[in-house]
Amino acid sequence: MIYTCTLNPSVDYVVHVDELRVGELNRAMKTLTFPGGKGINVSRVLKRLGVDSTALGFIGGFTGGYIESELRKEGIACDFVHVPGQTRINVKLKAGRETEINGEGPMIADDDAAQLIAKVGAVSAGDVLVLAGSAPTSLSADMYERLAAESVKRRVRLVVDTSGPALERLLACRPFLAKPNHHELAELFGVSALTKEDIILYGRRLVERGVEHLIVSMGGAGAFYFGREATLFAEAPKGTVKNSVGAGDSMVAGFLAAYAGGKPIAEAFAYSVAAGSATAFSEDLCTKEEVETLVGRVRVVRL
Repeated sequence: MIYTCTLNPSVDYVVHVDELRVGELNRAMKTLTFPGGKGINVSRVLKRLGVDSTALGFIGGFTGGYIESELRKEGIACDFVHVPGQTRINVKLKAGRETEINGEGPMIADDDAAQLIAKVGAVSAGDVLVLAGSAPTSLSADMYERLAAESVKRRVRLVVDTSGPALERLLACRPFLAKPNHHELAELFGVSALTKEDIILYGRRLVERGVEHLIVSMGGAGAFYFGREATLFAEAPKGTVKNSVGAGDSMVAGFLAAYAGGKPIAEAFAYSVAAGSATAFSEDLCTKEEVETLVGRVRVVRL
């Protein structure tokens, strides 16, 4: 079983306006509402690709109820910790360029955190736990490490999709899969920018440190895969970008779905890139049909 953990989920409210006039009344041309958060996105894409998962994390109030209801409608199992307060609303304002206004998450008490750790502690050996996204400021800075420690203790395969100090600390747990983008990789090694040669150097270094599978995404410029047996580069298929939210999460889901289906690493990597691109080219997360249409256009080369 795959478990996804979202510490700070959201209701994503997407508002399209023709032109944003600051200080004046603006009327929306179109609005869309989705359950949001990186782990939740992974669960939603996995389901569309035919793979079941269980969504973990914290939810609260009517917004949390909306997330749980929508996920259950999609056939996704939920095992959230219910907390006081409201799950945040993130506004994505699209007026030519995209402007994001992210809400503040609810307060998480120590007892709530302990409940989530206990849920992770009940996961079985061989299962997969996806730790993705940011953490609410009310949680202790070591929350991800505590969850990871439980997974390591249970011999659970850990997937890491976060950034900053949390990413650096989780790499010590020798994750099954990590997926930083090139900016996050640069931050990890304390440099301002990376060439492709730098990405290869640092990617191989992380594999030497114990990361089993590493995918470094670069948006429309493609992606790298690093593992013990191979270093691969994939060119991203061309298309019109409509949505920047969830593309990286879709890459994680695409790789996990293909890997669970027994596909070779190169094919799983191509599927990952196709899933990320399909989401970028859509207003919502990708569908299986969209991914399978694009995967043949992903060119993977061995380095």
